[in-house]
Amino acid sequence: MPSPRSRSPLLLYGIVLCSFFAPLQVASSHGQTTQNKGTVAPGNRTCCSKREATSTDEEYLLGIKRQRRLYCNIGIGFHIQVLPTGKITGVHHENRYSLLEISPVQRGVVTLLGVHSHLFIAMNNKGKLYGSEHFSNECTFSENLLANNYNVYESAAYPGMYVGLGKTGKAKRGNRVTQAMTMTHFLPRV
Repeated sequence: MPSPRSRSPLLLYGIVLCSFFAPLQVASSHGQTTQNKGTVAPGNRTCCSKREATSTDEEYLLGIKRQRRLYCNIGIGFHIQVLPTGKITGVHHENRYSLLEISPVQRGVVTLLGVHSHLFIAMNNKGKLYGSEHFSNECTFSENLLANNYNVYESAAYPGMYVGLGKTGKAKRGNRVTQAMTMTHFLPRV
């Protein structure tokens, strides 16, 4: 039987979790407070057991942007960077060009935007990585989490082609690497 001390972290976790999902008060532009859409007002006795897909689900997916550096543990270890010239390479030490904004465009599909270069990472039909000023379907990648907690980025436009870095930090062609290769495994870092 667990001791009372061993149960206290679980109790604390439960309290924090419950407070996180508690109904929130939202202030309107007129200064009035209203309940969150996910709660049932006292006078409204409708059934909430089914989850309905709403337009806010789409907004939720499109609204989350993460700023990360993608680290590949190949060779001496590299962060992928997007240079202002449009060249995609790996760099050992973090710099301003290695900071990326990862934005979802649909479930499991993301774009990778260089924060300082303002260029998207894109892959053409031959598997070559390049920086693109304008968003297109070549800028979308399927983000898959592997068992080793690394991510792989597969081209959504050209399935079977992956983002990868070589042992010297040079970008590999997407058609010459596979998901099983370490050079395609990236760890998002803050």
